Amino acid sequence: MSHTFSTNPLNVNMNMVSMTTLTRPQKPNSCFSPSSTFLPHCNIQTLRFLPHRSLLRLNKNNCYKWKHSMFISTKPLLKDGTLSVNGQEAITGVPDNVFLTPLSDSSAFLGATSSQSSSRHVFKLGVIQDVRLLSLFRFKVWWMIPRVGNSGSDIPIETQMLLLEARKGPDLDKSNDSPSYIIFLPLLDGEFRSSLQGNSSNELEFCLESGDPAIVTSESMRAVFVNYGNHPFDLMKESMKILEEQTGTFSVRETKQMPGILDVFGWCTWDAFYQEVNPQGIKDGLKSLSEGGTPAKFLIIDDGWQDTTNEFQKEGEPFIDGSQFGGRLVSVEENSKFRKTSNESQADAPNDLKHFVADIKRNFGLKYVYVWHALLGYWGGLVPNARDTKKYNPKLTYPLQSPGNLANMRDLAMDCMEKYGVGAIDPARISQFYDDLHSYLVSQDVDGVKVDVQNILETIATDLGGRVSLTRRFQQALEKSIASNFQDNSIICCMGLSTDSIYQSVSYISIYIPIFTLFS
Repeated sequence: MSHTFSTNPLNVNMNMVSMTTLTRPQKPNSCFSPSSTFLPHCNIQTLRFLPHRSLLRLNKNNCYKWKHSMFISTKPLLKDGTLSVNGQEAITGVPDNVFLTPLSDSSAFLGATSSQSSSRHVFKLGVIQDVRLLSLFRFKVWWMIPRVGNSGSDIPIETQMLLLEARKGPDLDKSNDSPSYIIFLPLLDGEFRSSLQGNSSNELEFCLESGDPAIVTSESMRAVFVNYGNHPFDLMKESMKILEEQTGTFSVRETKQMPGILDVFGWCTWDAFYQEVNPQGIKDGLKSLSEGGTPAKFLIIDDGWQDTTNEFQKEGEPFIDGSQFGGRLVSVEENSKFRKTSNESQADAPNDLKHFVADIKRNFGLKYVYVWHALLGYWGGLVPNARDTKKYNPKLTYPLQSPGNLANMRDLAMDCMEKYGVGAIDPARISQFYDDLHSYLVSQDVDGVKVDVQNILETIATDLGGRVSLTRRFQQALEKSIASNFQDNSIICCMGLSTDSIYQSVSYISIYIPIFTLFS
């Protein structure tokens, strides 16, 4: 086999050559077979003038392995106001107060500084335009949904994940036409939480906030994580694993215990009854499912079983929509619908919750029965100074939403809690509350809980150390109680799709997550 190489400098891209470094290792023993193909005999002076693509072909087709530093850097790079990832332009017009901290060959942190300290900052990161993108954003305080677009102005406020289809750089391998992807994940940095958003000038911004005017900063150097890869789903998994290792504040799903409810068909009473759930209605529903050939093995008794009171609903007065969210918890026990009292009208009621759970498990073959409760006990928290709740030191607090939440869709429940206030449990007593509630439920043969209204914490964090710290304290207490009282990691998390919770969840999983489709 013969090879001819041109050594004419006029036929060579000198920019490529000057940035290419070659080393020639020893010939490996495995190359001595008759079928082996070797590099031609040529000296370094000749190789200096080989085009870059020729070097790639030599590496691929010959047994000599040539090391080279590509003329395009694969690491995230911030230079001359442009953020490049994998050699491809991601953001332009990056301000001077934005900084990049490399993490690995494919990932880095983005951050920014300000001349002023504040509990809330909005930093510009630069321009994104003419690129396919997918955002996951909180359209309400509780929930997250997707949106697609092609410029920075299409990125909604409260975006918690941004995926770009990477622009094409110089084509080093025409045989590979598949796109690559760049992911941006806003993070928790100390006592601050960041989110992404776009503006009308197609600029990407990140909002940094503590949720407490007393908790201030002038900078965040690890506000946004950036990574790239060739497959969006693999990229997401790999990025979360990197962040798990870097932060130490959460665990990925693969390392968590999966509850047994995931293996069986179940029914939640909410859509059938809302807060009017009752024992006979539950039995009728279970019977209907069985007769229809789809017997439930798992039941969630949703809102409506607890012992509550509501000062905003008066007997004989017209119902005011939203007033139901002003109710507060009186005790950790069940209400009179699920417990017999001296009232003769309650003759058909079960003796207690335990009696009812045993009855439906026996008659309908249920394997698991869960019950609902809010993170603060009930929508409106606990009744202050009631006999059974005063030991948790609840204080009437009026939630305050962040500007980001107010910029998206309003929510009736949240608006009413702002109006009526919530009886917020003292963070120093939250472990006691969860343990009292869950140990009582275990005594009633309840197998687990659905914990709702979780994002309420970010709205009541003033004077309590900020939203990140407050969420961490409640989550640690909740996870400890679940592990101590229930088997099988028996918890469903609901209305908690905020990074305050996602990046601080060590044990339990969130089952109520949105279904979304990546680029089609």
